[in-house]
Amino acid sequence: MNVLLVEDDSSVGEFVAAQLQAAGHHCVHKLDGEEGLNAARDQAYDVLVLDRMLPRLDGLSLVQKLREQGNNTPVLILSALGEVDDRIKGLHSGADDYLVKPFSMDELLARIEVLQRRASMRPADARTTLLVLDLSMDLLQQQVQRSGTTITLQPREYKLLEFLMRHAGQVVTRAMLLEHVWGYHFDPQTNVIDVHVSRLRQKIDREFDTPLLATVRGAGYRLGPVNDG
Repeated sequence: MNVLLVEDDSSVGEFVAAQLQAAGHHCVHKLDGEEGLNAARDQAYDVLVLDRMLPRLDGLSLVQKLREQGNNTPVLILSALGEVDDRIKGLHSGADDYLVKPFSMDELLARIEVLQRRASMRPADARTTLLVLDLSMDLLQQQVQRSGTTITLQPREYKLLEFLMRHAGQVVTRAMLLEHVWGYHFDPQTNVIDVHVSRLRQKIDREFDTPLLATVRGAGYRLGPVNDG
């Protein structure tokens, strides 16, 4: 595993880096937030471990900048600030985990491995914009446009369209939509999918020349140029 460690206390940083390397991981150690931000931009890492109180750029600001730029590398914050509000602020900044100092090295290693394992289960698609012909979805701004016209979607419609766009050109079954968009919270026999697909089709197709959202009879739905033949 390739780990970026940003820790301004050189003795703590050297110890953690040595322990990570002894556990079989490659570790790059930076001493301030600006160096850490540049390192995270310049090279891909599996996990970032950041002290919260860093010179030049604090850890929370570092995470926020990375997230704004579409960098979704898992982040573990290390901090002596251990109150509930401190941990909440850390997680709200975009961090994935928060460990209070002093900490057990065994726990740090375990948490890093969990973060890496979760990341490996995410879709490999790390794009920040999805595009199907003239239909675009900005995943950072959560904005949908077609031919330059902004389309307003309800949260469930947005999730539905995102899943369809990520599988553009493929037949998406009702079971897939129930699992990934609704989480099986509805009876599979419900017409909730049909209702949402109909509403979505009205919004993304009605005012445009080329229909994109097709119903594949007996199979499911497909997003892409609709062949009327």
